Amino acid sequence: MLEYVKTILSKVSFDSKLFEKELRKAIASLVPTEIKDLKDWCYNKFGHVYAKTLQRCFVGVN
Repeated sequence: MLEYVKTILSKVSFDSKLFEKELRKAIASLVPTEIKDLKDWCYNKFGHVYAKTLQRCFVGVN
C-alpha cells in the first residue's frame, strides 16, 4: 500500500491542493509504521516544495 501511495503522490505533486488531499487520504489509510516511512519519504522528496503542507498534514505524527 505504501508504494501505491508514493506513486499517487508523485503523480499529483504538480497541484498543491490535490497533493494535500491525497496525502491526507494516505495518512488515514496507512498503519503507523507506514506513516512514519511516508513522512520521511515525503520530506526527502517534496520538502523543498511542500514544507508547509507536510507540516500541516503530519501534525501529531511521530
